[in-house]
Amino acid sequence: MSAPERISPRGVTPPEPSELLARGELTVRGRVREASNAVLYCTVEYEGHSAACVYKPVAGERPLWDFPDGTLAQREVAAYELSEATGWGLVPPTVLRDGPYGQGMCQLWIEAATGGDGEGGENGEDGDGAPELLALVDGDEPGPGWKAVAFAEVDEGRTALLVHADDERLRRLAVLDAVINNGDRKGGHLLPTADGRLYAIDHGVTFNADDKLRTLLWGWAGEPLTDEAVTVLRRLADRLADGDPLTARLAELITEAEIAALRARIAALLRSGRHPKPSGQWPAIPWPPV
Repeated sequence: MSAPERISPRGVTPPEPSELLARGELTVRGRVREASNAVLYCTVEYEGHSAACVYKPVAGERPLWDFPDGTLAQREVAAYELSEATGWGLVPPTVLRDGPYGQGMCQLWIEAATGGDGEGGENGEDGDGAPELLALVDGDEPGPGWKAVAFAEVDEGRTALLVHADDERLRRLAVLDAVINNGDRKGGHLLPTADGRLYAIDHGVTFNADDKLRTLLWGWAGEPLTDEAVTVLRRLADRLADGDPLTARLAELITEAEIAALRARIAALLRSGRHPKPSGQWPAIPWPPV
């Protein structure tokens, strides 16, 4: 399903994406059937401007025993708010709003650049020269420009090394996932765009007060955080003080216990100065990984 380009009348300044998503008229065009919860492909139109978006109504969510509080939609919006606070812009504009099937999450549709088949070559590019972010390679070492994740069985009697690119965009995302306690970072959630940006989607399983981090981005586990990441984490710690607008906004979306755990995760990252390692207490990689 391809998304239509955002339409703006000539000579008229388009609204900010979040305003368009929050105020526009939402029209359902189809359903993303691969999703486990209701995910509706829509267009949104406001004052002559339109864009494609995804609408996930709360009414279409399946209950999760280990996430008894709040909703997937609220946590998706909270992840966007944290992403914006980092300044990295890794999560597409996302709002909580009413729609044709009640309140839900509405997120700008991101058209991902075409990638390869995941069996990357040494240069990490597919046949069209588009950079790969994930790959399966033979051998025990990831090779230049790649970080090892784990060995995977790809067919009977054959294993391959799952790797991800040693890419600063992915490294930022690995930090954000550690902050929001992402329990489901899969390869299909990574959306590189033709202009070189990287977006990440599907953040409903986040912010739990218990450690739930499961991700494909373990390549930097135990390595020192970048200076940039440390600066961002310090800024986040300051912004999560009582009375800050960010804290007030998060309080509308997640629980007090989850906010306290969020602060504790940031403090732990700053104390260690390193990317977290898998705890070993549960599977560290989501299944299926894509």
